[in-house]
Amino acid sequence: MTKIAFVMDPLESLSLAKDSTLAMIRACQARGLEIFYLCQEDILFWGNEACGQFKSLELRADFADALEPAIAGNDWYKLGSEKRGPLADMDIIMMRKDPPFDMEFIYTTYLLERAEEQGVLVVNKPQSLRDCNEKFFATAFPQCGPELVVSRRHDILREFYTQHKNVIFKKLDGMGGASIFRVMQDDPNLSVVLETLTENEQSQIMGQVYLPEIADGDKRILLIDGEPIPYSLARIPGAGETRGNLAAGGRAEGRELTDRDRWIAQQVGPALKQRGLVFVGIDVIGDYLTEINVTCPTCIRELDAQFSIDIAGKLMDTVLAKLTTK
Repeated sequence: MTKIAFVMDPLESLSLAKDSTLAMIRACQARGLEIFYLCQEDILFWGNEACGQFKSLELRADFADALEPAIAGNDWYKLGSEKRGPLADMDIIMMRKDPPFDMEFIYTTYLLERAEEQGVLVVNKPQSLRDCNEKFFATAFPQCGPELVVSRRHDILREFYTQHKNVIFKKLDGMGGASIFRVMQDDPNLSVVLETLTENEQSQIMGQVYLPEIADGDKRILLIDGEPIPYSLARIPGAGETRGNLAAGGRAEGRELTDRDRWIAQQVGPALKQRGLVFVGIDVIGDYLTEINVTCPTCIRELDAQFSIDIAGKLMDTVLAKLTTK
């Protein structure tokens, strides 16, 4: 039986109605895979090999209804007893740990890379998780993106702001809409925004020209092995907001991909496939690529519900096909 392990956030922290990793686990159960659960702290190096403190995992068939009081608590899943074993005992490891992308995340990719060297299929590829910063990686496709600057020097960031007068400033390692600031012409908060984000010129940040099309939604487009799902999930900002992220209160609306969306996916897709980035979410505002999310892309469940598709099933079939080829 094919063995698959998910490196993920604690089960009790997940949104039962929306979490994409749970959709993947359900797809694995439907395909008869033997499933194991790991948190980041459960991965170690012992006896000259990368190991894990594994627990078998099974989801209730109706786990998505577990928000109801009748099946509250931990009744929506079943965990086996913890057992230590080599990561190389797994056929597949799905790296589904949410950011922050910090040194602990990087150390985890080092450990997963040891397993990869022993023949385990790791999705997404550990080296590419390290190499492809979710905001900076988009600069590899300048034909797709808006005007931007990356710097930690305030004078350079001010010069960009003075030129464009309406700018989004954000950290390179942020997620979920955190630490994103819109600075408009003559904004008296410019200095404090730059001081805060750059930590007084100690950290690189990004400035992007503000795209008014954000009012119509920040579109998440999912790609599997470089090929886009034919629908996007537009995250539409709430009143008085400039961020469409669902974590920041945005409203979700499914849409068919536009010709421009497909063109952007065609520009990005081959590079993703070459780098072993099997499951990726790109963000598009209007006609512009703004981010490439490689660590733990979401929105599977929302798109499945709106368009009666099975994105996780397609993903796991792709992963299993890669395993067979491997």
